[in-house]
Amino acid sequence: MPAAAITAIVVSYDSAEVLPACLDALAGEGVPAIVVDNASSDGSRTVAVRHGARVIANARNEGYGRANNIGVAAAETPYVLIVNPDLELRPGAAAALLAAAERYPDAGLLAPRIIEPSGRVFLQPRSLLSPPHLNRSGAMVVPEGDACLPFLSGACLLIRRELHLALGGFDPAIFLFYEDDDLCRRMRDAGHALIHVHEAEARHGRGRSSAPSVQRRFKARWHLAWSQRYIAQKYGLPQPGPIGTLENLGKAAGYALLLNREKAYAHAGSVAGARAWARGETALAREELEASP
Repeated sequence: MPAAAITAIVVSYDSAEVLPACLDALAGEGVPAIVVDNASSDGSRTVAVRHGARVIANARNEGYGRANNIGVAAAETPYVLIVNPDLELRPGAAAALLAAAERYPDAGLLAPRIIEPSGRVFLQPRSLLSPPHLNRSGAMVVPEGDACLPFLSGACLLIRRELHLALGGFDPAIFLFYEDDDLCRRMRDAGHALIHVHEAEARHGRGRSSAPSVQRRFKARWHLAWSQRYIAQKYGLPQPGPIGTLENLGKAAGYALLLNREKAYAHAGSVAGARAWARGETALAREELEASP
C-alpha cells in the first residue's frame, strides 16, 4: 500500500521553529500533512503553508487530543499518522509502518522506533493505566524486532482512521496529558494490539514542540495534575493523596524563596491543578472550551 494511504496530523502551538524539519521529513516520505494550529502567535501557520501542509486554523488552543480529533475528522485517507511537530520520520518509516499494518491486521496502533536526542530509544515502561504486573521499574529492554507493547508514545502513532473515529478518538475532556495512554488503554480493551515497529524509525526532539516559558510550565503542570485525577476517576483507580499536593506546595514556596521561577511555577501549577480537581473544576473550563464541540 503506498504512502498516499496516510495523512499526517500535526498539532502545532507556537511550533514554527520545529515544523520545517517535521513537514519536510513527511514530504520526503510522500505523506501529506494537515497542520491543526492551536492559535499560535509565532507564524506557525505561515511556516506550515510554506512547507506544503494543509492548515486548519483553530480560533483558540483546543489542546492536543482535541486538535488531533479535528485533524483526523478532516482527513480522507484510510490511515492517519499522529505526529508531534518536533518529530522527524526517517527514510522508509512510513512504508515500514504501513507494511506492519498489513502484517498485523489486529493492530489498533502502530508506532516507530523513536530515538531521543541522547540516542536512547524511547519506550514507555509503565503507566497509571497499566495493570501492576506490566508496570516495570527502570528502562524497558529495547525489542530487537516488532513487539506488542502495553502502551505506545503519542509522539507518533499510525491508526486506521475509521477505527479512530469508531472509538471516539482522543478523550475530548482532556486538554493535555494522559490522552495517549487513555487511547492505548481503550484500544487494548477493544481487543486491538499495540505494535512497536522496529524497521520504522523517527527522531524526537522531546519537549521542543513549543517555546518554553514559566507560564507554560505552570499550565502544563496544572493539566498534568488534573488529568491524572481525571484518568484515575475514569478507570476506578485510587486518587492521588494529599501528601503529594502538600509536598508540591512546600517546593513551590522554597523555590520562590530561592528565586527559581521555573521550578516555583512548575510546583505551583501542580498544586493549582490538584485544587481545581478537588473543587470540581474541569480542564475545559480553565481553557474556556466548555462550549466547544
